[in-house]
Amino acid sequence: MKILQIHASPRRGAANSSKVAHQVVAALQARHAGAQVTLRDLADHPVTVLDEAALGALFTPADQRSAAQAAVVAEYDALIAEVQAHDTLVLGVPMYNFGVPVQLKAWIDAIARAGVTFRYTDQGPQGLLQGKTVYLALARGGLYRDQPHDTQVPYLKTVLGFLGLTDVRPIYAEGLNMGPEAAARGFAQAEADLAAALA
Repeated sequence: MKILQIHASPRRGAANSSKVAHQVVAALQARHAGAQVTLRDLADHPVTVLDEAALGALFTPADQRSAAQAAVVAEYDALIAEVQAHDTLVLGVPMYNFGVPVQLKAWIDAIARAGVTFRYTDQGPQGLLQGKTVYLALARGGLYRDQPHDTQVPYLKTVLGFLGLTDVRPIYAEGLNMGPEAAARGFAQAEADLAAALA
């Protein structure tokens, strides 16, 4: 098993989402001897935002790109290759203002590329990152699970599914800012979710 662990919080390893992601990875390693783990911390290594310059680079023929354009495309190519090379993804995702952090959105924008990670067919779009499992290590200050104001999980399942990543397993640690007892319950629920996801 090859695991790609993504930390999306700007708080790096101190984040609750990173803590939950570490728990997921440890459980996977315990079940799969010799599992290899690649850790990408998006706070330590921010992804170039898909702005006008980055779009211009992607749509410029390779032999006509400037050095700056070539660097952006090479960065995105490496991120895509990294996902392709792993069979399991563990995304540490905090909730910021009901959505995902900008760090994770930039990573998603970088790996979502027509003709590479998805394509359009006569029958509609087809995701090309198939046969992988994604664990969402979710950390929230309040309680949002299965509520209308949880826009995070539906968004992630939609965009990941569009890329062919349809086996998505959420692990919820919630209520973490609602006092020590609520936080303890939140981490206990994450452990229960993880056990169910691995069953």
